[in-house]
Amino acid sequence: MWLAESHHKKKHFSSLVFSEMIRRVVRQSKFRHVFGQAVKNDQCYDDIRVSRVTWDSAFCAVNPKFVAIIVEASGGGAFLVLPLQKTGRIDKAYPTVCGHTGPVLDIDWCPHNDHVIASGSEDCTVMVWQIPENGLTAPLSEPVVVLEGHSKRVGIVTWHPTARNVLLSAGCDNLIVIWNVGTGEALINLEDMHPDVIFSVCWSRNGSLICTACKDKKVRVIDPRKGKIIAEKDKAHEGARPMRAIFLADGNIFTTGFSRMSERQLALWNPKNMEEPISVHEMDTSNGVLLPFYDPDTNVVYLCGKGDSSIRYFEITDEAPYVHYLNTFSSKEPQRGMGYMPKRGLDVNKCEIARFYKLHERKCEPIIMTVPRKSDLFQDDLYPDTAGPDPALETEEWFEGKNGEPILISLKHGYVPGKNRDLKVVKKNVLDNKAPKKVEDIIFLFLDFALQKNEVKLEELLREVKSLRDLVTLQDRRIAKLEEQVAKVAI
Repeated sequence: MWLAESHHKKKHFSSLVFSEMIRRVVRQSKFRHVFGQAVKNDQCYDDIRVSRVTWDSAFCAVNPKFVAIIVEASGGGAFLVLPLQKTGRIDKAYPTVCGHTGPVLDIDWCPHNDHVIASGSEDCTVMVWQIPENGLTAPLSEPVVVLEGHSKRVGIVTWHPTARNVLLSAGCDNLIVIWNVGTGEALINLEDMHPDVIFSVCWSRNGSLICTACKDKKVRVIDPRKGKIIAEKDKAHEGARPMRAIFLADGNIFTTGFSRMSERQLALWNPKNMEEPISVHEMDTSNGVLLPFYDPDTNVVYLCGKGDSSIRYFEITDEAPYVHYLNTFSSKEPQRGMGYMPKRGLDVNKCEIARFYKLHERKCEPIIMTVPRKSDLFQDDLYPDTAGPDPALETEEWFEGKNGEPILISLKHGYVPGKNRDLKVVKKNVLDNKAPKKVEDIIFLFLDFALQKNEVKLEELLREVKSLRDLVTLQDRRIAKLEEQVAKVAI
């Protein structure tokens, strides 16, 4: 009996030791059980010819209203913009955004206006588009503004996170340009900082800094308004394949790349001391570029490899080893690209913490990540206040040197989108303004102004209207004649 009791005590002790070891090894995290699931077929977007252009961007951009996808287009560049609820088979004749003369390489929704999207193209231009309230009913070929300043193809476009109408573009001319979209002007040109192709550019949380990954194997931290490199790391990843670098909410930098032995790596860096990484992990020997998607509210990074059929996710904390593997979502089909929904577009009632839009060769498939919870109540710990759609700064304030943290909103009662104001571009140089399409536009403006002032008699008003009409007709003829001459020269 004594032996049996002793054996039982020993067994109990060893199981306690084992469970203590497990507790130490398996770190407690509310995201350990994140569960990924693809939606049913009828909730996918089918029969889409996803672009085949060889460029390592995500090819997809999503916001709470629309999903945009870069598609194959003959004789130029185009992308689809679909209202989120327009699932099922997409008709071949469905209208596209089609103003570029070369393939579109990157697209990005404005964080402060769900109807405004920017695109960069092989035609060396950046275009900014206003999407109608209910999506496109006809092809959209007239952008709100064309931003011209690159001499080679534009592979990266990314909006400032907290300042209104500030857009960054990076081209294969190794140039970064920061635009005031409201005036169509290039206000900052970052030249001579990158000797080779720029693989990625990311704004810091408040948009005061940017970090870049370049083909010369360097990661740089740049203050764009001072035009200074404030930190850099040579050979952040020693492999020759493309790297990516993103800012985290605490100011650290997370990078993905390849080792000298062509293993895929991820690393964490402190920009104040980039001599050695805080943490570095080897992953596997696949050759697809790892696209990182980051949630600053939960500090979870999702890694989607181009050509992979999985999404791996990691939690970043202050305790070693700092980058903690959580789980992998696996499927059968490889991904051509990936869209990532902002937090305000998620369904909080279903404990959804991330939603991806995975591009296949011929379709777009939403993948929903949830944290299983028994309670139906709002889960405060999963949904801290998140960045809302209101800018913290006006354009001029940011260019003058001010910084602003994102304006946060609560998701407790779900996100209800407000009315977006139209993007208005007021060019500083009046000669850049396009002639209005209708004479009536000018006349109505004049009438409105005159009647507000209440200072003119009807006869005077009619005389002014007639002379305005004559002037505009004359200008139309001059423009038509000039266009003819330009056409002849072009031929």
